[in-house]
Amino acid sequence: MKQVIVVGGGLAGLMATLRLGERGYRVKLFSIVPVKRSHSVCAQGGINAAINAKGEGDSPWLHFYETIYGGDFLANQVPVLGMAELAPKIVYLFDRMGVPFNRTPEGNIDFRRFGGTLFHRTAFAGATTGQQLLYALDEQVRKLEVDQKVIKYEPYQLMKLIISDDGVCRGVVVMNLYNGEIETHLANVVILATGGLGYMFKENTNSIINTGSAGSIAYQQGAYFANPEFIQVHPTAMKGYDKNRLISESVRGEGGRVWAYDSNGRKVYFLEEWYPGYGNLVPRDIASRAIFKAVHELGYHTAEGEPMVYLDITELVKEKGKDYVKAKLGGVLEIYEKFTGVDPYSNPMKIFPAVHYSMGGLWVDYNQMTNIPGLFAIGEQDYQYHGANRLGANSLLSCLYAGYIMPNIIDNYLKQVDSNFDSQKLIKRYVDEVKDELNRIRNLKGSINPYKLADEFRTVMSKYVTVIRNQEGLNYAYNFVKEALEKYNDINIYDNQSYYANTTLSYVKQLRDMMILALAIIKGAIERKESRGAHYRIDYENRDDINYLKTTKAKFNPNTLEPEITYEEVDTRILKPQEREYKSSHKEKIAKALKLYEQAKPIIEQLNIYANFV
Repeated sequence: MKQVIVVGGGLAGLMATLRLGERGYRVKLFSIVPVKRSHSVCAQGGINAAINAKGEGDSPWLHFYETIYGGDFLANQVPVLGMAELAPKIVYLFDRMGVPFNRTPEGNIDFRRFGGTLFHRTAFAGATTGQQLLYALDEQVRKLEVDQKVIKYEPYQLMKLIISDDGVCRGVVVMNLYNGEIETHLANVVILATGGLGYMFKENTNSIINTGSAGSIAYQQGAYFANPEFIQVHPTAMKGYDKNRLISESVRGEGGRVWAYDSNGRKVYFLEEWYPGYGNLVPRDIASRAIFKAVHELGYHTAEGEPMVYLDITELVKEKGKDYVKAKLGGVLEIYEKFTGVDPYSNPMKIFPAVHYSMGGLWVDYNQMTNIPGLFAIGEQDYQYHGANRLGANSLLSCLYAGYIMPNIIDNYLKQVDSNFDSQKLIKRYVDEVKDELNRIRNLKGSINPYKLADEFRTVMSKYVTVIRNQEGLNYAYNFVKEALEKYNDINIYDNQSYYANTTLSYVKQLRDMMILALAIIKGAIERKESRGAHYRIDYENRDDINYLKTTKAKFNPNTLEPEITYEEVDTRILKPQEREYKSSHKEKIAKALKLYEQAKPIIEQLNIYANFV
């Protein structure tokens, strides 16, 4: 029986595991936390699919169009079209699994609008959609565990990929986080589905497990990291003393309004004034920049003078009633009230942007394979589907889509690969390397507290490498991270007596991985001298298609620990790039999109986008 290793137990990893297990593969699933605690559980708003349940004229083409348009034309178009086409099937699949999607009075799946869209395209389960999808998948995977087609390893941390002398990925070296033991596992294929990297920014909405360490490990072992500079900052997050917490875009999708007081004490609904075509539902990159402008340039503030803005549903509550709003948004509103002590049904919520998602990820081809044969990446770990800016509710879809199409891809790959290699010699070499690295970490007895160093690093990343960027700030951040990597050797690990449940050992290992990957993020931003999607530079405010309608590819230099940047052309064969704007009317936008569809039909008909749907 063919062996597959899946690293990551969120939506992408579980979907791949389910599909491959059903196809007859034996799957080993590794997760750094119990799979039900994977960060997918925190997704609130919903999943996109152009089912056109409300009779608005929606279609997979329009879903594709708005995704490419919203991503500022940086996404390769063929995979995105495939994702949009399969989306309805995925939603109906989860409906049959028993996911409690919200329903219309007629009993149909309900849909809401999200940012950057003109249609009610987002299926949702209250404000806990990620949790419901994740639990449904885990239930299905448990059946495969009973049949011994799947074995789960929880909690395990990826330490290294096993790559044979012919350059093929053959397995993984992992650490059991309970006892610190090092294990090796071989397989015909390794799939990384380890999620995002938001934790390397101080102001973020991610879990503490989202360090980007696994992606960094692959990058350090030769995998290209694509579009690292494109970091999504979500416009609506609540500040906390420990971390920021997401206030879902679904709140605006259901009618929540963003406003603040100006210097004269006047209420200003600035998104509605500045972007009349979309109002509060402009894409996330535009909304975040608008809030930054309102607060930092125009001096907008809360009633207490704080540099934040309001997200207000009190009018919606008066119009529809508390029970109606609670049925749609209860999960996220409960989080706000729990952590602030303020009732959001009767008081506007105080919010401000925070890092939320990485559009960048490991470079993959149209079959989800990295430049290392045998190593595949899916979910937030790959760069393929969102371009320069992700539309809300496309994240759950892209995770599930990439996992769904894996069986045919793996079948075809295994027909071509040579499975013969000297496994014993290979295993010993990689185990020795990992143990040597851990011993070096255990023997760090310098003067620097690793958690303090991490806090300084993450603060710099948030300050200089998020919404507003410029050459001076990026250069400062780059040099700071390089110096932090030098200071790394002067860390004191303190807890060096045992590997057993040694969280500091695990964290310090990940800290170095974070800082190495951060250099790729910053260098990508330095070299991209334009503004596109989430990458906004005040010293290069315009989009430059001539020079930068290209995918950034970062390659790790082991001698300097720095990235080498090259570029690759973007596939724009279906839809030619155009300037983004969100002020024109719905009717104008839709008419333009449908006209472009007629022009693209001959090209689409030649594409074999359905090959991996089986």
